[in-house]
Amino acid sequence: MTQSASQEEFSEYVAHLQLHMALQARNLVPSLTNTPDSREQLLHQTQANFEKFASRMFL
Repeated sequence: MTQSASQEEFSEYVAHLQLHMALQARNLVPSLTNTPDSREQLLHQTQANFEKFASRMFL
């Protein structure tokens, strides 16, 4: 296996893992629809920012 094929395979694995982690994290964060609490809104915003950062980290 060439290094570029191995690197591409690893990149696909990381992307899949990031998606899985993001979906799992969404299950842990309460829904915003019923919660006017600013702490929960901050938690959602932080999670969204982290997901953006993580998805761009290996590009």
